[in-house]
Amino acid sequence: MADNNVKKENKKKALTADDLMKLEIAKEIGLMDKVHEFGWGGLTAKETGRIGGLMTAKKKQRKK
Repeated sequence: MADNNVKKENKKKALTADDLMKLEIAKEIGLMDKVHEFGWGGLTAKETGRIGGLMTAKKKQRKK
């Protein structure tokens, strides 16, 4: 029964390239403090969209 109480935080997965890019962009636009305090779910839709848009722009730029 104690196994059911294991927090998700304890189950760490390896970071993908997209995860690293997301962290880098969040740091660049000054959202890392908020991410550390509230997690990714604590960001507003506008902030999340901004990160996603910048990720898409970087991916397009890398293809060229």
